[in-house]
Amino acid sequence: MPKGYLIAHIRAHDFEKMQEFRALARPAVAKYGGKILVTSLNPTIKEGPESGIAVVIEFDHMDAVENFYHSEDYTAAKAIRLLAAETDLILAEGL
Repeated sequence: MPKGYLIAHIRAHDFEKMQEFRALARPAVAKYGGKILVTSLNPTIKEGPESGIAVVIEFDHMDAVENFYHSEDYTAAKAIRLLAAETDLILAEGL
């Protein structure tokens, strides 16, 4: 079964709230079996106008990443992130 991935590009404007988000999101990632592969505060942007935080999280399968994304744990964290940043976020199936 292919792995599932959460891929995010986060443009934070409230770093204090982002710390709150991180404190809630990390335990939720672990609870759903996620493994953070990338967290880059200053990625090299080759295309596109805006820089931001790059995040890639691997899950055992797409059901796991979907369950994480729709969980109460992550919903609480997401509410804080929405106040603190603009985010492009996709869920993708691996090969």
